[in-house]
Amino acid sequence: MTVERIYVFKRFERLWHWSQATLIIFMLITGFEVHGSYHLFGFAKATSLHTIAAWSLIGLWIFAIFWHITTGEWKQYIPTTDKVVAMIQFYSVGIFTNAPHPFKATQLKKHNPLQRLAYLGVLLFIGPLLWFSGWFYLFFGEWNAWGVDQYVSLEWVAFFHTAGAFMMLLFLIAHVYLTTAGHTPTAHIRAMITGWEE
Repeated sequence: MTVERIYVFKRFERLWHWSQATLIIFMLITGFEVHGSYHLFGFAKATSLHTIAAWSLIGLWIFAIFWHITTGEWKQYIPTTDKVVAMIQFYSVGIFTNAPHPFKATQLKKHNPLQRLAYLGVLLFIGPLLWFSGWFYLFFGEWNAWGVDQYVSLEWVAFFHTAGAFMMLLFLIAHVYLTTAGHTPTAHIRAMITGWEE
């Protein structure tokens, strides 16, 4: 059997992916410490590191959005329901029975329909929940000047920010698990390192 290799992920995509992943994992670590789940850096240091990572991620996202728009790669994230049922069946049953993967990645279609819907959920729901609640949390001292202190409580902001963090953690766990669903358990991870999909 011959193996076809396709160059799917460009250098910037791989840099953006791993930088984003590192920042998100670091923000989960520091954020759960700020929440009081454990002691690693100390509250003040964890808060400072969390804020630096958040601003770094915003900078990365601004650059990535610019790159996606100017290269046309934003089209990779247009949601579709075509083959969604087949993908759900594959991930829930097919990977355990050696069924063929219903989606083949190409340069024009890098993400399967289920991935596109998941990324849309992150983009439209989890991301905004984290960013808006984090922004309110970060600028708590300005609430009086903004006139929002009578409408918003810090406890609710913290609750929604933490709920968003748990959603992001669940997405991360599912994302890592599904990377093992290639023709070998490390094929998708290798593709995101080298750019070549087999």
